[in-house]
Amino acid sequence: MGNLEGMAAIVTGGGRGIGRAICLALAHEGARVAIADILLDNAQSVCREIEAGGGKAVALQVDLTKRAEVERMVEAALGAFGQLNILVNNAGWDKLEFFLDSEEETWEKVLAINFKSVIYTCKAVLPHMVAQNGGKVVNVASDAGRVGSLGEAVYAGAKGAIIAFSKSLAREMARYRINVNVVCPGLTETPLLEKSRSEMPNVVEAIGRSVPLRRLGEPEDVARAVAFLASPAADYVTGQTLSVSGGLTMA
Repeated sequence: MGNLEGMAAIVTGGGRGIGRAICLALAHEGARVAIADILLDNAQSVCREIEAGGGKAVALQVDLTKRAEVERMVEAALGAFGQLNILVNNAGWDKLEFFLDSEEETWEKVLAINFKSVIYTCKAVLPHMVAQNGGKVVNVASDAGRVGSLGEAVYAGAKGAIIAFSKSLAREMARYRINVNVVCPGLTETPLLEKSRSEMPNVVEAIGRSVPLRRLGEPEDVARAVAFLASPAADYVTGQTLSVSGGLTMA
């Protein structure tokens, strides 16, 4: 029996990359998982992986930048599982470019996907956690939000906002036995990183060479940290920010 047996989770951006790894990790620990993704085919593929392993999952299509769709997604997850114990805000998007070369359209998309979506999901899910007197929220930010990152000024700002928002929310939710924590990946082998490699290959390679553990992260590295913070083992951990970056940042 896993640490999350009997629990139900929502994972946003769960259709590929880090999100897929998180969904599989939570399912491995016994959680039922709602895989929320704008690309339904991807979510359904992960759902089939979980079910093939004997787990339970549901694929839900959602545009996380639209509050009404987020609310419908949460209601669908509740309808499928009858409860929600874990919320993992993993969805993200970025365009690697220097700030003075960027445009407002890009800023709006970065802020909407990376930060406003977290506000929308928390607003929709937390009342249910309050009613059941408990829950775990794990928000996936980035080390860019902790220390800044070349070519990612607005993205880093959005991820930094997630960190500050999560700490504040942790204080407000503590009375309801709801833990709110943040996981900050460093460079991790994902489709988004491949896109960044094509945009600024020298920057990505230079950062990769600076990692003390001598390798880039894998999605499973991040997933294990998320699964820990979602588990009873982290019942006395809240308002914290955990970097999963191979030692790239140590402050």
